[in-house]
Amino acid sequence: MHWLWVFVIGLVVGLVAKLLTPGKDPGGFIITAIIGIAGSLLATWVGQNVFGWYQAGQSAGFIASVVGAIVLLLLYHLVKRKSA
Repeated sequence: MHWLWVFVIGLVVGLVAKLLTPGKDPGGFIITAIIGIAGSLLATWVGQNVFGWYQAGQSAGFIASVVGAIVLLLLYHLVKRKSA
């Protein structure tokens, strides 16, 4: 049941990030969920290791997860633009 919630929250985070990021974004709902999950993992890692915001075992909140997903989407746009 835990992984179902991870997927659902990742989907919501990915959708919010897609709405806030200009430009055409990749994939359907599975890619959106993966970007949301990866954004949350990125935000958690940066918050723990770079800024010291979170203790070990804590994860990033919703807003930080959305920011992480936006960063990943912007990186995707940069890579896609250079390869085109």
